[in-house]
Amino acid sequence: MEIMASLLRLAALSLLLAVATPVRDITDACSSQVKAADFPHLNGSGLHLALHHPRSPCSPAPLPADLPFSAVLTHDDARIASLAARLAKTPSSRPTALDESSSSAAPDESLASVPLGPGTSVGVGNYVTRMGLGTPAKSYVMVVDTGSSLTWLQCSPCVVSCHRQSGPVFNPKASSSYASVSCSEPQCGDLTSATLNPAACSKSNVCVYQASYGDSSFSVGYLSKETVSLGSSSMPNFYYGCGQDNEGLFGHSAGLIGLARNKLSLLYQLAPSLGYSFSYCLPTSSSSGYLSIGSYNSGQYSYTPMASSSLDDSLYFIKLTGITVAGRPLSVSSSAYSSLPTIIDSGTVITRLPTGVYSALSKAVAAAMKGTPRVSAFSILDTCFQGQASQVRAPAVNMAFAGGAVLKLAARNLLVDVDSATTCLAFAPARSAAIIGNTQQQTFSVVYDVKSNKIGFAAGGCS
Repeated sequence: MEIMASLLRLAALSLLLAVATPVRDITDACSSQVKAADFPHLNGSGLHLALHHPRSPCSPAPLPADLPFSAVLTHDDARIASLAARLAKTPSSRPTALDESSSSAAPDESLASVPLGPGTSVGVGNYVTRMGLGTPAKSYVMVVDTGSSLTWLQCSPCVVSCHRQSGPVFNPKASSSYASVSCSEPQCGDLTSATLNPAACSKSNVCVYQASYGDSSFSVGYLSKETVSLGSSSMPNFYYGCGQDNEGLFGHSAGLIGLARNKLSLLYQLAPSLGYSFSYCLPTSSSSGYLSIGSYNSGQYSYTPMASSSLDDSLYFIKLTGITVAGRPLSVSSSAYSSLPTIIDSGTVITRLPTGVYSALSKAVAAAMKGTPRVSAFSILDTCFQGQASQVRAPAVNMAFAGGAVLKLAARNLLVDVDSATTCLAFAPARSAAIIGNTQQQTFSVVYDVKSNKIGFAAGGCS
């Protein structure tokens, strides 16, 4: 595939930051991040994992050094398009298969070509962590995605294709706790809601999953169960996908951790022992963040209710009620904010707003920054300025949500640096849904309390 060929070429390149910064300085900085990842500031008995920015030099699976920000925006737009197709329940025409003729798999493990439905683009905008799998446990770098349900990772023998990843591919034969899942087990039937694609069945009665994503990336393989290890905790009989055909832009990750509202997600499978909640702080490329599953310090957050939507019951919907710039509300009606459903998503980079709201925000920010020279639009971003976010004088912008929760955006949450001389407003017009992206969430602690049906925000969450 052209995507795979491009990925393999990019994977051979070293990090730009590693080229521009002395190795000792990077090592010292990363050591500080690892030390900060002990999370002494987190309360409760939840499970805590280190979370890495996709462009951090400390990430165990960083993005390629020469990946321009325009490519990040292109893939971000693909994620938005896929979410639109998902909400519209528009099927994909792209087929894939586990084909016996292209592998060493036994003939009875073949699968006829099956069309894949829409999913969510992953790779360039998603944060990564480590997950242990198998007995004895081995560690794998995994993308974390609140917009996906099924957890999967690449498995040998990769009967069709595996993308290049950091570290060795998981070998089921080397684990004493591995087991495939039969087509008659209820978890096989649960795949339709988890992946939006129907399950298939091999000739030897092994359940086959199909997970597809908006940028034509996909993973197809065998539904399996295994002992999963996260931090110092482990759990047997964890259901996940053992990928045999994995193609697309997944960075150097081994696979994906799904945190959506679905019984096959990591959250729901861990919930009986840890509870139905998780929190994270999405770090910048120079800070350390975390993913915490289980109990949390409820008093530190301001909350907004999770909104219900018939469009998709696995995504996290909330209600945006207002935006102020330099203390002044945008000159739009209150109904403009609710003209589209709003999703909060960990893997979308640029926040999308209803067109009227976005236009008013763009004008208000530009007026507040009238002393900063404007420059031409950059890709999908049309409100751009000369300089970097850390250098310009940005106005105070607050995003308010139903229930009283507020995100008070610093310059790093409002603007995004697209090159060494240009920074742009990190918002764009929405399509079929508004999206609260990860640029706006960076450095905030965000908790998803599914049991109580609310989402909370707290400032200063990252180290």
